Amino acid sequence: MPDQRARGYRYYDLVMAAFVAVLLISNIASTKILVLGPFTFDGGTILFPISYIFGDVLTEVYGYSRSRRVIWCGFGAAALMAAFLALVGALPPAQDWQHQEAYQAILGTTPRIVAASLVAYVAGEFSNSMVLARMKVLTQGRWLWTRTIASTLVGQGIDTVLFVLIAFAGVLPAPLLWVVMLSNYVFKCCFEALVTPLTYRVVNGLKAAEAEDYYDVDTDFNPFHLSA
Repeated sequence: MPDQRARGYRYYDLVMAAFVAVLLISNIASTKILVLGPFTFDGGTILFPISYIFGDVLTEVYGYSRSRRVIWCGFGAAALMAAFLALVGALPPAQDWQHQEAYQAILGTTPRIVAASLVAYVAGEFSNSMVLARMKVLTQGRWLWTRTIASTLVGQGIDTVLFVLIAFAGVLPAPLLWVVMLSNYVFKCCFEALVTPLTYRVVNGLKAAEAEDYYDVDTDFNPFHLSA
């Protein structure tokens, strides 16, 4: 097996950039609670499941260590965005600018929402990546669909429960809280299952293009080690 640390990849940085972009956009879109058919959830739920697909692709092709670096890059970008938006919101508006309340309503996220988003993101993404990496070794690389779906069930479950409870417990009425939590989880998991054929195509294409199919046999799964 080639040394992962010595490898250079053609598409790794592009996948990382797309992952971070999806994460930031979904965080902003989460400020709106919407209804779509039988589901009631925050707007970020429409896009956020794609970040788990990127997480699956990263771990399946490049291995857990490189996926870990991308997860922390996403965390840093989300934290920086939240801090900068809060700073801009706290600064006094120009005298003729009449949209301070609108800015605060959409972008002026509270520390509680920021904390919920970051804690849920880290816990969910690392759970997703660990489950997929370990299952790949156990299944000897077969049955990709079992890994992507099982890792999503675990990762999205942890992410959804943590985010909704930390962000909205005591704020939303209990019935709506559970509806939002269940709708989020069911929608995300169904989305992952539906796009499994696309995930297969992306994974197989990247494996061929990168000449890489990494197995995390002796990997250190400590999420706080940043070495690739």
